[in-house]
Formats: sequence, C-alpha cells, structure tokens
Amino acid sequence: MKIDLENALRARRAQIRARWLEILFVEPVNTPLGNPSTLVFLLDETLDAVFAALHRGPFTRPVIAPECACGRNPYLSYFRAGTQALFEALVLIQAEIPDLDPGERDTAFMELRGVINRLARQEIDGFGSLCKQRDRPPSEKSGDLPRL
Repeated sequence: MKIDLENALRARRAQIRARWLEILFVEPVNTPLGNPSTLVFLLDETLDAVFAALHRGPFTRPVIAPECACGRNPYLSYFRAGTQALFEALVLIQAEIPDLDPGERDTAFMELRGVINRLARQEIDGFGSLCKQRDRPPSEKSGDLPRL
C-alpha cells in the first residue's frame, strides 16, 4: 500500500475504531464470549497490529479468509466488523483522491484484506484450537441432543 494511503488510514484511526465498535454492536452474538462490551478491549491492539503489518509491506502469499467449523468463534463477528470499518475508511480516503490509479486502488484493498485475513486467521485458529465444539459431529454442534 502506498505510504500516503497508509498514513491517511492512520489519521482516521479514531473514526475506524468508532465505526468498528458501532458495527460490532449490531453484529449477531451467538456466544457470551462475543459480547461487544468485552471485545472492545481488543480494538486498540488489533488496530496497532493492522497498521504495523501494513507498514511492513505486502505478504508474498495470499491469506485465505479464516473459517470456524462451529460458527461460534467470537472473533468471526469481530473481524467482520473490523473489515467493514477499515474498508469503509479506505473507500472514503480513495474517493478524496481524484487521480488515483485504479491499480493502486485495487492493490490497497488486496493488501488490507491480506493483513486482516492474516490477523483473523491467527486469532480464529488460536481460539478454535481450544473449542470443544470443533470435533463433535454436526448434530451435536447445534446444541441438540444426539440421536439414539
């Protein structure tokens, strides 16, 4: 990502944080660990990690979006909200640059998505390794009693 776009994102950090929290509070919560009032304490550290990774430069390999077998991982909604907040900010920044090259625009989005996916994968996979739902048969994951 070009340094001017990166700096513009950094300059909007407070707005990105506020928007992330706003989106997080409207995301469905399917586990007590996904409570937005709890996840709010992760925002500053995650934004630090996003900006540090952007500053280091692009990753050599694309990072696939993380998945969760049971769908109850609290980081799923957290990173969905963060992705939306960061992308909205990038769109607004790019709209202010009338002569922005379309290739640079697309590259900025790809790099930002890669950074978010890498962070999300680390957190979602880490949390998932502790999940008691991940190795259960699908009929038991929903909370239903197993069929006899």
